[in-house]
Amino acid sequence: MNHYRHPDVAALVLAAGQGTRMKSDLAKVLHEMVGRPLLAYVLDTLEELEVGRTLVVIGHQRERVRALFPEAEVEWVVQAEQRGTGHAVLMAGPALEDFGGTILVVCGDTPLLTAATLDALLVGHTESGCAGTVLSMKLEDPTGYGRIVRNEEGELEAIVEHRDATPGQRQIDEVNSGVYAFHYPRLVEVLSGLTAHNSQGEYYLTDAMTLLKRAGHRVAVVCAPDARELLGINTVEQLSEAEEIYHRMHGGGHAG
Repeated sequence: MNHYRHPDVAALVLAAGQGTRMKSDLAKVLHEMVGRPLLAYVLDTLEELEVGRTLVVIGHQRERVRALFPEAEVEWVVQAEQRGTGHAVLMAGPALEDFGGTILVVCGDTPLLTAATLDALLVGHTESGCAGTVLSMKLEDPTGYGRIVRNEEGELEAIVEHRDATPGQRQIDEVNSGVYAFHYPRLVEVLSGLTAHNSQGEYYLTDAMTLLKRAGHRVAVVCAPDARELLGINTVEQLSEAEEIYHRMHGGGHAG
């Protein structure tokens, strides 16, 4: 059993979404994979990672989410209006007022994500001394994902959303997984600069990476070894795909 320890890390789990494409009114993180809610897997992984604190951002059906995890050692953060990932981090601001460590932002609908991959992200982030680090993945078909644009030194130049990407950038197969590590005080400095001038009218954390660079801070990329771990569950089809991968990864056994 690998042993990880990240006491100076606060994990922020984004779990406020409705999951409209799941063809059900159930909050997305409550959909079950192999008999357990998606959020349960993410919380288990963070426990294995031994982060100092876990905050869970809830919105849609928040009371139901809370009721399903009565024993969870987490701090609940309410995002009544879902205005994007950057907005979710802003909602956690009061709970993190005196926090000076690393914030790890993960999605509540990635049940296959392992502690080993998150550990690699956190170690890479700490060793590089960067203000922000994004976890990337390589996909055969990157359509719809934000592309990781690197400079000649291999460092992060920008994260360009699919719809804003040039034909050349669309050829890039390395994409943003939506998982990040930030030096929290530096992130706070740029969060106020986030704007919602985009087609969704939302505040995106991807923009925080750009703002950190503009403020003169370094940002980095750590590429996940296996993109399957980062499969987000947006549709019923993706849920059954995740179950199949889970069984293959765990030798067909049921989760205990």
